[in-house]
Amino acid sequence: MSAAFRTVFGSLDDYRKGSIELVKGDARHYAFSNVFEVASQSAAYEKVVVGLNLGYVIEVLRAEGRSPWFHCAHDEFAICMDGEVRIDFLKLDAPLREGEGTELAGEQPLGKPMGYVLLKRGHQALLPAGCAYRFESPRPGVLLQQTIKGPLSVEKWADICLK
Repeated sequence: MSAAFRTVFGSLDDYRKGSIELVKGDARHYAFSNVFEVASQSAAYEKVVVGLNLGYVIEVLRAEGRSPWFHCAHDEFAICMDGEVRIDFLKLDAPLREGEGTELAGEQPLGKPMGYVLLKRGHQALLPAGCAYRFESPRPGVLLQQTIKGPLSVEKWADICLK
């Protein structure tokens, strides 16, 4: 008879850090973090890198209050892991700097409102190239964002890796 496993989905208020069982190698050579733990120790909308594959990254953001406006020269994706997050979109009148990764779009970028998306746990949204977006959350939540490593990406490997 096989063992029964139960999947438990964590939240910012209730998570348990897992562990890693190595077959070969040294645990210090592996990044192992809990996205809820990382978000609980981060400032609002700080983009903390938790996964890295060449230039692509997965970043954890603590969603709390209203973020600044962001933009990106390429498509990005955001997944709500906890809470409820509204994303407002602007179609920019003129393209902003064409760098890699997420960048700040300014206090109030010039553009036409495109509407908004309301994300709840498990929902995903496309953050299209050529637009500005900002997040808003009435209470603390957690977002995962897939993008290219850029100037706002924060690496805290010493703090989030298995020790």
